[in-house]
Amino acid sequence: MKINRVSARGVSPASPVQIDLPRLLALRGVTGAGLPALRHPSAIRSGGYRSTFRGRGMEFAEVRAYQPGDEVRNIDWRVTARRGEVHTKLFHEERERPVLFVLDYRRPMFFATRGRFKAVLASEVAAILAWNAQSTGDRVGGFLFSETQHCELRPVGGQRGVLKLLQQMVADPAWQRPLHAPFEPQQRLVRTIQKLRRVVKPGSLVFLLSDFAQWDQDVEKELALLERHAELTLGFCFDPLEAELPAAGSYRLSDGQRDLTIATGERASCEEYRARFAAHRQQLERFCLLHRARFTALSTEQDPAQVLQDATFFRRMPHARR
Repeated sequence: MKINRVSARGVSPASPVQIDLPRLLALRGVTGAGLPALRHPSAIRSGGYRSTFRGRGMEFAEVRAYQPGDEVRNIDWRVTARRGEVHTKLFHEERERPVLFVLDYRRPMFFATRGRFKAVLASEVAAILAWNAQSTGDRVGGFLFSETQHCELRPVGGQRGVLKLLQQMVADPAWQRPLHAPFEPQQRLVRTIQKLRRVVKPGSLVFLLSDFAQWDQDVEKELALLERHAELTLGFCFDPLEAELPAAGSYRLSDGQRDLTIATGERASCEEYRARFAAHRQQLERFCLLHRARFTALSTEQDPAQVLQDATFFRRMPHARR
């Protein structure tokens, strides 16, 4: 097996190592291919639809007595104290809910042994979801980050918001960096999430697409604070080689400049390798269980359109006790 980090320049529109605008524009055609609708009929919103994403909107409506199933965070403590009975706040949903696509363009995302680079996978998934959001009246924005910088795009309604996101994705400097340089982040992931948390507005839908390198307890704390006022989906991008080593044998790997031969016949080493990946994924899933965020695993060998046709992508993970 030979693993090459292929140059991302001068490739075809359907390249596994590069994105371009025609390709992302063409993904608009798959938004209706079996994808779960973002809205259902009979809502008090323009167009007669409402989002299937449950969460607190921006506009206060009224206060009423607490009912089983109401969000504890919406309890109105002043009214509760005054009346001696628990009351909760109700909110009208926004007419155009902000949808923010957070894309990880750090070096580890520019890797794959099958299918497409993790960064390409994340970009195509974001493009499909962005077109879906636009078609149902939501505002689309972005937060793109690498190991050295980040770019913020304020959510904008209509086709203009999607086009601005796609253009920024293609133009991001991460696609033009020198090849083969090591991953030497100037700041850890937690610092990026802290910046993200200051950008996200209450009631937003946030899709965070990453391999979550540098995931730790500090990252979890920041994302937990973000999830208090926004709805969060973690899209875990990975390559099959990261999950499990290939069958026993000797394999030559290359980054285009240097070669490395690895042997995969030692059972204990293979099991340890597999366990490390499983532990990383379980950390992400456990976070989503505790905070009722959404989780989906995205393999580089999967077709993004087929992944998103799975209705479970749009569902929350069941709540777990802390």
